Amino acid sequence: MARKDRLFALMQLLRSGRVIRAEDLAARLGVSLRTIYRDMDVLIDSGVPIEGARGLGYRATEDLALPPLTLSLTELEALHLGLAAVGAGADAELSAAAESLSAKIDAALPQDRQSPPAGFGHAIGPFAEAPEAHAWLPQIRAALRARQKLRAAWEGGADTLRPLKIAYWGRVWVLTAWAEEAAAFLELRVDRLTHLRALPELFVDEEGKRLTDFTPP
Repeated sequence: MARKDRLFALMQLLRSGRVIRAEDLAARLGVSLRTIYRDMDVLIDSGVPIEGARGLGYRATEDLALPPLTLSLTELEALHLGLAAVGAGADAELSAAAESLSAKIDAALPQDRQSPPAGFGHAIGPFAEAPEAHAWLPQIRAALRARQKLRAAWEGGADTLRPLKIAYWGRVWVLTAWAEEAAAFLELRVDRLTHLRALPELFVDEEGKRLTDFTPP
């Protein structure tokens, strides 16, 4: 398993909020205890809201989200995209301003993290490619509103999806969907999509395929 995939898998395992021992994480992912310790340090240093310590266990705390009365999800998306684009630009002054604004946003995020602000707008650390997800977000949002099926492809797979939820967690966008050919729920990193097409077919809630039927790993 590639390191970025392993880091994402760790984030998914910790989302339940339960304290999980490093030994159990290592067993689930088939890696050494030392690898888990290194990976947890990387995630914490990247600003992912995780608390814990070696020998005790780890758990995710609060999702990275600005107060809902301050910014809507669409506004947060626009802000993230803008800061990511400006921060990666060649204009040193604007890049510095984007970094400063990013730090101010980090200061407004939940204060239970154990690491310094890590630059919200720049999607730094192990998920630096995450801004690529923004190319797919308009289609996904439209499909969610219309309850429209999507044909999606990603590295290692493809399926017809019933989009159920889009969430921003740990600096990556994650789509929760019912995959019709796999007959199972999927959680897909949006930045890993290679193809996405809206289908003319709509869907309605069916028992066993609803978001309320989904249990995160």
